[in-house]
Amino acid sequence: MKIAQIAPLVESVPPRLYGGTERVVSWLTEELVRQGHDVTLFASGDSQTRAELAAVVPRALRLEGIHNSLPYNIIMLDQVAARMDEFDVLHFHIDFFHYPIFRNMAHKTLTTLHGRQDLPELPDIYRAFPHMPLVSISDHQRLPVPPVNWRGTVYHGLPEAQYHQGSGEGGYLAFLGRICADKGPVEAIEIARRAGMKLKMAAKVDPVDQVYFDTVVKPLIENSPHVEFIGEINDGQKQEFLGNALALLFPISWPEPFGLVMIESLACGTPVVAFRCGSVPEIMEDGVTGFVVKDIAAAAAAVGRLDELQRPAIRARFEKRFSARAMARDYLKIYGQLADRAKPVAIRAA
Repeated sequence: MKIAQIAPLVESVPPRLYGGTERVVSWLTEELVRQGHDVTLFASGDSQTRAELAAVVPRALRLEGIHNSLPYNIIMLDQVAARMDEFDVLHFHIDFFHYPIFRNMAHKTLTTLHGRQDLPELPDIYRAFPHMPLVSISDHQRLPVPPVNWRGTVYHGLPEAQYHQGSGEGGYLAFLGRICADKGPVEAIEIARRAGMKLKMAAKVDPVDQVYFDTVVKPLIENSPHVEFIGEINDGQKQEFLGNALALLFPISWPEPFGLVMIESLACGTPVVAFRCGSVPEIMEDGVTGFVVKDIAAAAAAVGRLDELQRPAIRARFEKRFSARAMARDYLKIYGQLADRAKPVAIRAA
């Protein structure tokens, strides 16, 4: 198939450090190319891909200090529209910016929703464009969305060779992601304290969360001898960080639409102790790949049961459910359905 992947321009594909959507777009694009499909990636010029790269801007906008991506999204959409006849499917990963331009060719578009959908302004845009084909990244993500043209739920997947099963020999608990209250850094510190375990935190601090970090999290870390703050790490560093951990703590308090860090941990054979929130019950298999709990006390108790879990079994569940191969398979099924609907119907002569 001839497939266009349209990515955000804020980060490169894949991103150098933090950036979930761009990372998923990269994994999907490379797997589709590996399977022999003709893929064009619309992204920043510093992206790395085996697909044809249609560079919209020279570098990721964040690296250029540009915070308003809207003008550049419009430029990208104009470039996509000029080439739309070249593709069987146009797969968008930029929310709904393309809706007005591509509404009359909705039959050959697909939009993956990567973010939370419980924001008050979103139902109106979906009601205005209910025919646009959508994919959710978890069933839970769909709950706030009014009736729309759902084409399926496709879980994220990453390359099987990217990580391998670790030993957990570091003997610590891990927190990985971004520092904000919704991600539960304070809760993670308390869980580790109650469990009598060392906690290593590899996390990014965005400007919007700097005050929270400086006034709440940093003082707590400084007064918690069991905590080591590492800072932001890249993909290459995640293998050692996650593979050597006894478990990943994921004590979120927001409607997480997927939770990429969970499957990165599972790829390393490392169990996850997560709060029952958002997509967690869909991604995690309680008692198999980790423990799904309700609060800090239950999480600390679950840490004491980690020896009930088997790292090879965790890795096996990752390969079956959350590999890039599995993700591409599910997307290709939807692509095929869209392509079949777009074919002209032959009319027999009377």
